[in-house]
Amino acid sequence: MKTAQLFILLLVLSGSSAAQSINGRWDGTARVSDQLAVPAHLELSGTSDHVEGAFVDGEQRTAATSAQLAGNLLTLKFAQYAVTLQASINNSTLKGTYSKDNGAFSYPIELKRGETEDRPSASVPHIGGVWTIPTESAKGEHAWRLVVHQTGSNVAATILRVDGDTGTLAGTYRNGKFVLSHFQDVRPAVLEITLGSDGSLALSLFGPHVGAGPGQQSVSLTAWRPSEEKKLPTPDDFSQHTSLKDPSEPFRFSFPDLNGKLVSNSDAQFKDKVVLVNITGSWCPNCHDEAPFLADLYRKYHAQGLEIVALDFEEAEQAKTLHRLHVFIQKYGIGYTYLLAGDPSEVREKIPQAVNLNAWPTSFFVGRDGRVHAVETGFPSAGSSEFFKQAKATYVANIERLLADR
Repeated sequence: MKTAQLFILLLVLSGSSAAQSINGRWDGTARVSDQLAVPAHLELSGTSDHVEGAFVDGEQRTAATSAQLAGNLLTLKFAQYAVTLQASINNSTLKGTYSKDNGAFSYPIELKRGETEDRPSASVPHIGGVWTIPTESAKGEHAWRLVVHQTGSNVAATILRVDGDTGTLAGTYRNGKFVLSHFQDVRPAVLEITLGSDGSLALSLFGPHVGAGPGQQSVSLTAWRPSEEKKLPTPDDFSQHTSLKDPSEPFRFSFPDLNGKLVSNSDAQFKDKVVLVNITGSWCPNCHDEAPFLADLYRKYHAQGLEIVALDFEEAEQAKTLHRLHVFIQKYGIGYTYLLAGDPSEVREKIPQAVNLNAWPTSFFVGRDGRVHAVETGFPSAGSSEFFKQAKATYVANIERLLADR
């Protein structure tokens, strides 16, 4: 009898322990504004001794740089974006806040363990491919691209602009429209796509960084498939958006590195070298997309004569400690030169030779003669598919051409 009672007690304790386990997928929403709740998906594993967490959007994962579980209090830090998730876990509910470390925002978040969504619609229209979005942007663009990948009812899409893209928004088709979302890093958004009777797509994009006014921010757009019948504006050429006032002049820079040492284009390390000068900032989502690629380029071509110099523009509160920037450099394995150029608002003042410098990131390809031979604005994420591949191929072609030019 005692043996049976002990066995039952162990089962009860085991079940209680399992119920309190954090392992698995947690789904729910983050309340970005009074009107907008963005779907959020978190994967957790481990115990109080060692916890790992990552936000998931489709195939994209953003892993926490550090994690702690103290009792039922979970803390996940994403230092590469200077944001922190703090939440309590009670059985199958995770509830807390996702906040910018400088207090710029704090989103209430509530997730449920293994929350399953409604079944997608049975009949799903096909919208896969590349669409053109006519628009007149503040940066002088006449059109953007909508890049859509579709497998049945599951869709992943991104809007590609001169800066780069919106990050991949993922979701499904329900009740007559596709509802896609992206929560991780610092650009939460929801994109609703409805197929019109004329073959166009009505796009409604919601998020704190897509509009110009206070409160809920949103923009309505229309996308069309390119065709000979319908004359559509052409999206910007990323190599033509930014130029130089006088291309015959050497490209000049002189800024301190992270240790305070002044580094200039005239220094010996750049003599007779090909130099990729990258305008960047650790606050910039598309700079995160670009950084690991630049790190790979530097490792591959440095011995052949390539130098990469990042001219970093940090927000004032980050410039005080540079913690986010140090994590950024470490996370992406950056070994090239990093210089502190100023605040983002000072970019035109600090780079006076450039014309129409308003995209983050922007890269100047400087030849052995010290002059700029090509400029590439923006950088797409992997979600932009063929355009991501084209961007990388263009960087490689520019570098190899300049290295070969003696």
